[in-house]
Amino acid sequence: MDLTKGGKVLIMSDLHMGWGKRDDFQGNGGFVSRILEDYYYKNGWYLILNGDIEELAKFALPDIRGKWAEMYRVFDLFAADGRLYKILGNHDEDLIFERDYPYSMYNVVRVENGLIPLYVYHGHQSSRLYTNFNNIISLGLKYLLKPLGIRNVSSARNPHRRFNVEKAAYKFSLGNNCISIIGHTHRVLFESLDRFDYIKFEIERFCRDYPSSNGEERERIASEVAALRVELGKLGRSERREGSRLGLYGDELPVPCLFNCGSAIGKKGVNAIEMDKDNIALVYWFVEGKGMKFVSRGWYKVEKIDGYCRSVLNEERLDYVKAKIELFSHKES
Repeated sequence: MDLTKGGKVLIMSDLHMGWGKRDDFQGNGGFVSRILEDYYYKNGWYLILNGDIEELAKFALPDIRGKWAEMYRVFDLFAADGRLYKILGNHDEDLIFERDYPYSMYNVVRVENGLIPLYVYHGHQSSRLYTNFNNIISLGLKYLLKPLGIRNVSSARNPHRRFNVEKAAYKFSLGNNCISIIGHTHRVLFESLDRFDYIKFEIERFCRDYPSSNGEERERIASEVAALRVELGKLGRSERREGSRLGLYGDELPVPCLFNCGSAIGKKGVNAIEMDKDNIALVYWFVEGKGMKFVSRGWYKVEKIDGYCRSVLNEERLDYVKAKIELFSHKES
């Protein structure tokens, strides 16, 4: 994919479209199809679907296609214009055996921006568990866990496995002076930071601004720091432990080479990554009145579109990201 002459791309991952009561995408499917068509397709965006779009580990493709006919209609719109790139994940890799599947499939997509090599891939490739035993895992999900109503056992629900997947992608990016955008772990990352790490950096930034502020601005900073401390405290104990010990991949100052658009099956909205040749952004879509509390505290601009809301959580220029990668990657001899 070439963005050097213009164009914008949306990257979305892990829809896990299924069928019936145990369909993980049930809660968000309607509004995701709406924003894809009304906001992104009509405004000329490219769409990269970064793996695990269909939940083939638990459901048959004909059932999924029947249930999500409207979503496939939107995919068809992008595909007809040459604006759809669909990447294989560990839960939908059997699509390569489907003779009549209508879309081209990729293991990785390189996005040309004229600044720095950037690769989009699902991320499960770095896990020996999935590359060696994915067929066995799929059989277990379909014929044992699904009938019993047990949720998927995956890297997304295991902090240690999740970290190992992210660390492998981080080391690959570091060793090749490139940017990786992954999915798979369902954990949002921007410039190699998850929400836990980002909160700590935000608190530090607010503390630096506090002495020079006054009046209403000073009160707002104090209020935001208090709210961020509460949010930090509400993170699960295992997540806090893993985040403190492992969250920076062993670096005191993480190299900002790893991004993750998260998943589309969250209960309070959907994260995605937007990008053009100059900028990269983490965006958050949610139904008006039902989003995460931190977005509505006043520090984020919220764009309202037909009952849905879009907020840019993080945004950075790619030349600045490239500069930080070059500077942070330097090792003293």
